[in-house]
Amino acid sequence: MESQLTCTINGADHPIDVSSNESLLFFLRDKVGLRSTRFGCGQGTCGACTVIIDGEAKLSCETLALDVVGKSIETSEILANQSEHPLVKTFKEFQAGQCGYCLPGILMTSKALLDQKQNLSRLEIAQALDVNLCRCGAHSRILDAVEKAITLTDEKGE
Repeated sequence: MESQLTCTINGADHPIDVSSNESLLFFLRDKVGLRSTRFGCGQGTCGACTVIIDGEAKLSCETLALDVVGKSIETSEILANQSEHPLVKTFKEFQAGQCGYCLPGILMTSKALLDQKQNLSRLEIAQALDVNLCRCGAHSRILDAVEKAITLTDEKGE
């Protein structure tokens, strides 16, 4: 009897087809039905497909679904019902999302920073978000939002 390969996505276990060689991006979108992770460039240069894998921001277009067996993945859907999450609050406050296409990837990169509980400077935040492209030009508002979210997280001791 063949054992089932699984990964945990946003807290729920999901089976992974052992014969698959698809990217994690398309696995999340097509097999799991989580549509917030975006296809941008497909080459690992835009950051729209960023997810968190075992605590680290990773590009799902460059990750095979089979490479996440036994791992924990977070997509931006995890923030959907968390209106009090510091990132949700500050991105709304600063109107950091314009068209929203890049936002899931930016949120996941930012969440990984917050989860690591690092007290980062604005320059360090900008460097961490450098892989995430925003064609709408909301960069300063995005940086303001992440900076304040880090401050809020530090104040709460989260």
